[in-house]
This record gives sequence, C-alpha cells and structure tokens, in this order.
Amino acid sequence: MENPRLDGERTRQMLAAQAAGMGITEAFIDDLVETFYARVRVHPLLGPVFNTAIADWPAHLARMKDFWSSLALWTGRYHGKPVRAHQSMPGLTPALFPPWLALFRDTLADIAPSPQAAAFFMDRADRVAATLKAAVERPATNGH
Repeated sequence: MENPRLDGERTRQMLAAQAAGMGITEAFIDDLVETFYARVRVHPLLGPVFNTAIADWPAHLARMKDFWSSLALWTGRYHGKPVRAHQSMPGLTPALFPPWLALFRDTLADIAPSPQAAAFFMDRADRVAATLKAAVERPATNGH
C-alpha cells in the first residue's frame, strides 16, 4: 500500500519540476511580486486603494510571495483568507479587477521567463480575480 504522504510529495515534486521547466522558480516569483506591486502602488486607480489598505508593504509582499509560491510551485507556504481580506478592503470594487489583470498581464509580458510561464500565471491570476471579484460583489456576512 502506498504512503499517501509520500505519494503527495512525489506529485508536488513532479508539478514543481514542470513549473521549473517553464522557468518558474522562487527567484522569478520574488521578481514578479516585487515588480507587480511596485507598479500597483503608482497606478492611478489601483495605487490609492492598495496604498490605503496595506500598512506594511514588506509583510504584504512576503505574504504574496508565499501565495504565488503555493499556487505555482505547490509549496503550501500560504495560509491566509484572501476572500475575507478582499471583501473588507476599503475602496475595492469589481471595476478594479480589469485594470489589476491588465497590469499583471503587462508585468508578465515584461519579465516572464517564457511564454508558457506567462500563460501559467495569467491563467491563475484570471481565476483568482474571478473568485475575489465575486466575493467583493457580495458583501461579507457575520462570519459566513
């Protein structure tokens, strides 16, 4: 009988190897997060909302690196509640998701190590944005 933990680790290693084959590494994720959020901070629509909501940028960037590492390299480092965080973010409206995605796409076009890596991240960004946009469209309820 296979050990489920060992089998899960083999799967994680296989998926991480596929990501590495596209040029997706921790170093790239660090660069992506740093570059993208530097652009967010000065963006005419996104900047005011994010700069108001995020008091500690270094901590936020570290959290985002964990988030993208977990999505791309299956590291399991991210342990957060992004839906709840975005539902309570002052000034965040559904109208801000298209510019967020466009800026993410432009950042990937500028720095992604391969077209495959850009497509991989854009697919995940589209899914994340769809989930968060839906959450922002319906207000948070008392703990539900």
